[in-house]
Amino acid sequence: MSFSAEIKEELIQHYTKKKNSQKAELAALILLDEKNVSRDFARGAFIYTFTSLKKTFNINLEYEELEHPEDLVKETESKRAFLRGAFLAKGTISDPAKSYHFEIAAGDIKTADLLKALMESFDIHPKLTKRRERPVLYLKEGVDIADILNVMEAPKALMNFENIRIVREVRGSVNRQVNCETANINKTITASMKQIEDINYIKETLGMDALDDNLREIARVRLEHSEIPLAELGQLLDPPLGKSGVNHRLRKLSEIADQLREQKHNR
Repeated sequence: MSFSAEIKEELIQHYTKKKNSQKAELAALILLDEKNVSRDFARGAFIYTFTSLKKTFNINLEYEELEHPEDLVKETESKRAFLRGAFLAKGTISDPAKSYHFEIAAGDIKTADLLKALMESFDIHPKLTKRRERPVLYLKEGVDIADILNVMEAPKALMNFENIRIVREVRGSVNRQVNCETANINKTITASMKQIEDINYIKETLGMDALDDNLREIARVRLEHSEIPLAELGQLLDPPLGKSGVNHRLRKLSEIADQLREQKHNR
């Protein structure tokens, strides 16, 4: 069963005792039903369905016609119910383990504006696009999708969604940290290889004895410990030296090596 189907299965078990909220949810279901292509058709479908139920099952029902769906969604609970019905009719949510995407295909721009206003009343701000010339409201942020699940009163789906979101965020954080550490290691290795190359060039052309004591010591330690970063390298000196001091001495060796290369090139 898809994540959307699980949510809808939970939502259809939701029951509100307030009559106006019941009307709001039913109105959304009929208004956004995929078979309905216009508000006039939706109104006709509702009247037809209402009449058929009344005649077929011989039940005493009252029919109350409203010119504007907005009349049904003035109370908070009714707003929740209308959004719940809209999602049941034309909503989908992608598997949060793969991506964050919530949408409701509104059918027409007036319905889209109403749904957008209802979501914004709960401080949720959907974006609007078009698919096959029809408006679609969508959310792409995990926190917004969690909020809309809470608004539609789907606690089980919300808990499931949040658990998956936590796992994704932890995994993403670990991956970022690993990538950062890998980049730092690669940077250290690349710099170390260049430093060793410069030291060996000085050793072969000028000789280590030509260096002063400080440069000769850092050159020796770097050749013996090619894999460690500068801060650790400095702790092997006598006396120990900070990262900036180690970097300064290695940079000086690099300058000497470059000067020797240039002299060789100019001969």
